[in-house]
Formats: sequence, C-alpha cells, structure tokens
Amino acid sequence: MTTTAAADTGMSFGLTDEQRMIVQHVREYARAEIAPHAAAFDRSGEYPRAQLRGLADLGLMGATVPEQWGGAGLDSVTYALCLEEIAAADASVAVIVSVQNGLPEQMLLRYGTDDQKATFLRPLASGEHIGAFCLTEPHAGSDAASLSLKATRDGDHWILNGTKAWITSGGQADTYLVMARTGGPGARGVSCFVVPAATPGLSCGRPEEKLGLHASHTTTVTLEDARIPHANMVGEEGQGLIIALASLDAGRIGIAMQALGIARAALEHAARYASEREQFGKKLREFEGVSFKIARMAARTESARLVALKAAWLKDQGQPYGKEASIAKLLASEAAVDVTRDAIQIFGGNGYSREYPVERLYRDAKVTEIYEGTSEIQQLVISRAVFNELT
Repeated sequence: MTTTAAADTGMSFGLTDEQRMIVQHVREYARAEIAPHAAAFDRSGEYPRAQLRGLADLGLMGATVPEQWGGAGLDSVTYALCLEEIAAADASVAVIVSVQNGLPEQMLLRYGTDDQKATFLRPLASGEHIGAFCLTEPHAGSDAASLSLKATRDGDHWILNGTKAWITSGGQADTYLVMARTGGPGARGVSCFVVPAATPGLSCGRPEEKLGLHASHTTTVTLEDARIPHANMVGEEGQGLIIALASLDAGRIGIAMQALGIARAALEHAARYASEREQFGKKLREFEGVSFKIARMAARTESARLVALKAAWLKDQGQPYGKEASIAKLLASEAAVDVTRDAIQIFGGNGYSREYPVERLYRDAKVTEIYEGTSEIQQLVISRAVFNELT
C-alpha cells in the first residue's frame, strides 16, 4: 500500500500499547502451550481441548463478540494479529478458533435474536461451547445455492434431513449452524438453523483422513428427522444463504491470518536453518540462491499481511470489506503454499522429514487455498467487485 492510499483510508500502521500487550500475551501462550504439542497432535490427531480452554481464558474464543454477550470485545485488527500468532504455533488450533469467531458467532451476533444470543452465542463466546458452520454438502461445495439438506415445517418446529460435508469441529462441536432448504430451488430457498449437538437425529461421521490440520477434526454431519424449534431459525426464512455468505467475509480474514501464521513460521524456520547449516564451508545464508529466496518469502508474507489487516481495519470502521477479504485470502493462501514449499527446499532432504516442522507446515498450508471459498471463488468475488466499481 502506498502512503497516499494509507492517507486516503485513514489507516494507521501503528498499534496501541493495549494492542501490543494483547498480542504479546497471545504470542507467549501460543509458544509455550500450543507450539510444543503441534507435532504430536499432527501425528495423533488429538483434538486440542486444553489449548482451546487456555485461549478461552484469554478471550480468544469470542474475540470480537461484545462483552455483554460473553466475548472479549476486541477490534478485528487485534484479533487478526492474535490469530496469526496461534497459526504460527499450530494451524490446526488456529482454524478451530477462526471458524468459531468468524462464522457461527458472527452469524448469531449480526442476525440472531436476543434470546438466541443469550442461549447460544454467550457460551460460544466464552469458550464453554465449540461452534460449527454447516454449509457444504457432498454435492454442493462452491455452488452453495444448490444445497439439498431439507427442512420441513411441522407446526412450531422444523424437521431437518440431509448430510453436510467437511465440517470443521464436527463431532466436537456443541452448536451447529446449519443451512437448510426451506423453499424452492436457488439461494432464496435456504434458511439458517441453530442445531444443538444433543438434538436427536444429529450424528457425525469419522474424522476425515486429511493431508494436514490433523488436530482439527473434519467430518460429515447427518440430520435424520432432527426436530428443531422455529425459535432456532436465525434471521428470516429464506435468508440463510445471505447470512452465510455475509459471514464468510469475516471468516476469510481469519483464514488469511491463519495462512500468514503458517507462512511466517516457515520463513522463521528457514531463516534460522540457513543461519546454522553449512555447505561448501559457508553458511547457507551466504549463498544468494538461499538469501534471495528468503527475501521473496518475506516480501510475499508481509505484503499479504498488509492486505489482510486492511480488510480487518475496514471491518472495524463499518465499511464494506468483502473485496479486500477475498484479496487477502487469495494472496495469503498462495503465499503460504509457496513460502512453505520454498522452506522445504532450503532445508533440502531434511525438509522432507517429519523430524523438521516445515513438512507439516507445507501440508497445513494447502487447504487455505480451498476452504471458506477456493482461490477460484475468491477471484470471482474480486473480479465482480472490480466490475461493479466501474458502474
């Protein structure tokens, strides 16, 4: 971003003392309590309950939710920087935190009734409960408007039947926000429901065997004649896809910061290794082939971070930020994949070994180009915004 652009938007690149203090506390916690377990959790697939409880104590499970609803009331920029610190320690933990903050909580905060906020948002924001966002289906991914999970009205209740796929924290969550078809085909026929985990008829499949993010459980969620009170509908009937897509903008900032945390960790590991490893009588960092690679890794990470923080700042200002959130996710996810790949190259054969962290970071990075809107969907969102700005 140029100086002129910064002046036009009113952005400041400085952090307040309070922001620095909060980020420092989260960094210290992440390095002491999350990072030491990342490799073991990657191998075992253990869900990081203790680490999430610790983050809840820091207010990070409801970071931007106002205090009146049990959250920490942080601004989006501070939360984004905290999420980067968590992701640098373990991306699996970061995606659980990101989904909870960016999707179910934002949906309830923006569209929920006061009763829904008291009943469902408050325990999510305090970290007492884990939340899940249920939009994708086995045959409805990027084409969300084609979802088929059905909700049929029965007096003061709705009966839900169908299956969701690739649900983060499936089987671990206490509260599921489910998009279901209540009307005809297309986007206007979709509504949003809060479905507690204890609802009869709700079941979850086994965790998917994924390339990375092994400690973040991802499952199918099946609803068979699940009976949900009408009072659990979030927003108006037929408004579900609008609610889901609007909330994805906030979620995309979170995934961008997750990707940046992965990239930053890979950069730091590679720079440290290049400063210690010797070949042909010289430190690796003394070879331009390595030092220039490090420079480009740093440039890609830093430039993507600026866009992501701009999106977070726009959100704090109450300004439209959808285009910037998509740009941030596109650039940050691509940076994460490229930077982690380059880090492995710097490590050489060691980088291909599980004894070193960069191979895990590489595996964790790839999905940031896929979930909460693929890179192709981000380009669609961005291009539409650019063309709309011309009219």
